Amino acid sequence: MAQGSTAIGIDIGGTGIKGGIVDLETGALLSDRIKLPTPQGGRPNDIATVTTQVLTRLDAEDPDAPIGVCFPAVVKNGKTMSAANISQDWIGFDAEAFFEKELGHGIRFVNDADAAGYAEVKYGAAKGRQGVVILTTLGTGIGTAIIVDGLLVPNTELGHLEIDGYDAESRAAYSAKEREKLDWKQWAKRLNRYYAELDKLFTPDLYIVGGGVSKNFADFAGLLTSPTPFVAAAFRNNSGILGAAALAAGR
Repeated sequence: MAQGSTAIGIDIGGTGIKGGIVDLETGALLSDRIKLPTPQGGRPNDIATVTTQVLTRLDAEDPDAPIGVCFPAVVKNGKTMSAANISQDWIGFDAEAFFEKELGHGIRFVNDADAAGYAEVKYGAAKGRQGVVILTTLGTGIGTAIIVDGLLVPNTELGHLEIDGYDAESRAAYSAKEREKLDWKQWAKRLNRYYAELDKLFTPDLYIVGGGVSKNFADFAGLLTSPTPFVAAAFRNNSGILGAAALAAGR
């Protein structure tokens, strides 16, 4: 592999920790995607142990690659300032320094939805798009990234908007569909309420739907009623890996 042409991205999620080696020119995965379950409770030491296992398998293939790690929290100056679907131990935690020590590497540590949004801007569905683009990752929770004329606005966390007295992601995330055994039409009704609020606040030009459910986009796309157009994330649930890698390499 040419020096400087690859990086490693690791995406820590509520249910799985996954990683891969990324071609920084195209956004293609050059390795198998490694995925291991997120440890129950989501505590820092336990997550670091599993993340190390993922990195060890990738590092053996590309030991000199920059490393980016994305995580489901507000990340400011390397610290995690929130904790959704993970241990509250992360609030105010110096996560970047902790992972650098545990992994034995310098890393770039970023919000997971921001990484996914960055990947879609650089390589995917938002590449070359002007105006306001909102990526929503529909999974364990709802992550969001806002891109304005190609520039990322970090740490928006719009999955935690209060809508009808509820934290939005508690009712509209894909996990709520599974938990409550909703069909696509029932779930789309909740999504429409959520996207109506985003329409009112931001009047976006495009929504990108990411997260694990993006592979089923065709099952619910026709049920969405917002006047704003929707597209599936080009890299589906790999967007976080690609974005974390590109950010780590400064691309």
